[in-house]
Amino acid sequence: MGSSSSTYRPKCVYLDIDGRIQKVAFSKYCNSRDIMDLFCIATGLPRNTTISLFTADDCMVSIDPTMPANSESTPYKVIPVATQQQIEKEELFQNLLAQVVEQFSRVFKINELKTEVANHLAMLEKRVELEGLKVVEIEKCKSDIKKMRDEMAARSTRTNCPCKYSFLDENKKLMPRRDVPSYPKYMLSQETIEALRKPTFDVWLWEPNEMLSCLEHMYHDLGLVKDFNINPITLKRWLLCIHDNYRNNPFHNFRHCFCVTQMMYSMISLCNLKVKISQMDILMLMTASVCHDLDHPGYNNTYQINARTELALRYNDISPLENHHCAVAFHILAQPECNIFASVDQEPFKRIRQGIITLILATDMARHAEILDSFKEILDNFDYSNEEHVTRLKMVLIKCCDISNEVRPMEVAEPWVDCLLEEYFMQSDREKSEGLPVAPFMDRDKVTKPTAQIGFLKFVLIPMFETVTKIFPEVEEVMLQPLWESRDRYEELKQLDDAVKEKQVHQLKMDCRSLLSNTASFHALASIA
Repeated sequence: MGSSSSTYRPKCVYLDIDGRIQKVAFSKYCNSRDIMDLFCIATGLPRNTTISLFTADDCMVSIDPTMPANSESTPYKVIPVATQQQIEKEELFQNLLAQVVEQFSRVFKINELKTEVANHLAMLEKRVELEGLKVVEIEKCKSDIKKMRDEMAARSTRTNCPCKYSFLDENKKLMPRRDVPSYPKYMLSQETIEALRKPTFDVWLWEPNEMLSCLEHMYHDLGLVKDFNINPITLKRWLLCIHDNYRNNPFHNFRHCFCVTQMMYSMISLCNLKVKISQMDILMLMTASVCHDLDHPGYNNTYQINARTELALRYNDISPLENHHCAVAFHILAQPECNIFASVDQEPFKRIRQGIITLILATDMARHAEILDSFKEILDNFDYSNEEHVTRLKMVLIKCCDISNEVRPMEVAEPWVDCLLEEYFMQSDREKSEGLPVAPFMDRDKVTKPTAQIGFLKFVLIPMFETVTKIFPEVEEVMLQPLWESRDRYEELKQLDDAVKEKQVHQLKMDCRSLLSNTASFHALASIA
């Protein structure tokens, strides 16, 4: 093998370049394109130039490794050929180069921004010149009017929390319905009654009058109407008044009120609380659940405090919404026609009132860690005869019910996530417009459904329900298991989202590299040309 390799000699060809003889040697392993490039270099022509070779008698010679060798006395004439294909290629290169330049210009928005600004300025100058000072003054007046309206609206929203009555004017108290409530009485079937006691109850299937009938049934079924001598007509009026004082927010509305109360009713049944705590405690839990978000404006405590609303000023930035919910609840109960506690003596009423206030104030998520840690301290020595222990338990129970949507089946729970995000986005949009801080988990540009739920499930919901299972083991299968499944499902969704984003980023990088490579190639071609 070594011997044959050493005896191989490259082929030599002689070229006639304007009377000058040039010897060119090439290997038999070269292809036709390489040989043609070699000839172009030898003749001083640009690479990729199409050339033809002719013998002395004007016969064309094929340019390839098998082409016949010649001698210095019989050189081949070199003739450059400008073919249509070459012209088309050059035009194609120029078009591609122009497209690359245009794409870079679009990416960095340089030309567009310059043109847009220049056109906008020219248009404004032309308008001023053509329309004169009169039009300018009219536009200025319009602008001033708009600013005044915006300022008035901002002041109105910052200094007042619109509700169906004002605490500042004692003469404008909420007037309850004095007639016998006229909402259609929905006759609950036995199937509905059984379903109402379970967390799987589908709260989306019911109209307001049906939800009112369900709430009415709960008070009768738990024996609260009988034990506290509640007038059934007063109960109806009270529930109607409650309904009327929930706003039509995406999330914090009357359906949410019903959802939380139904979950409390489920927990009372599941944990057999009627034999473990007093009827007064049951009454506090149910009534606090019904009233816990009364007249919620759709903007949370953070907004109230940062925007310095009337509620924040009134309650000194301390749980302004929860304090407001309590105040509205007892303002309604202060009306004789709605006072479901009319038959309760003064001392028991004080205990009931204080208990309801304590529970509603416990729904402030800013106090979550404080309340849960306080409950954990008494777990090992929990005593139902200890009033303080029972109070801490009730605070945790209403917290569980307030944020229990993910306990429900996926088809029931997921729409609540959409409703909550819609309310969050409304708040963050308003905060941006007012120059207030925006929480990342509320920003429509930063949060997704999986990211919103995973952290909440892992660090808030699951730890709290795991703590409750230490006293009520039956909660694990019915409520904790769905939370684990929900967490796993949202983590899978997040992985899918991340994979899609990673693929998009990778494709973008590849496109950019291809674009840069093409640009470099085109520049090289242009410099050679």
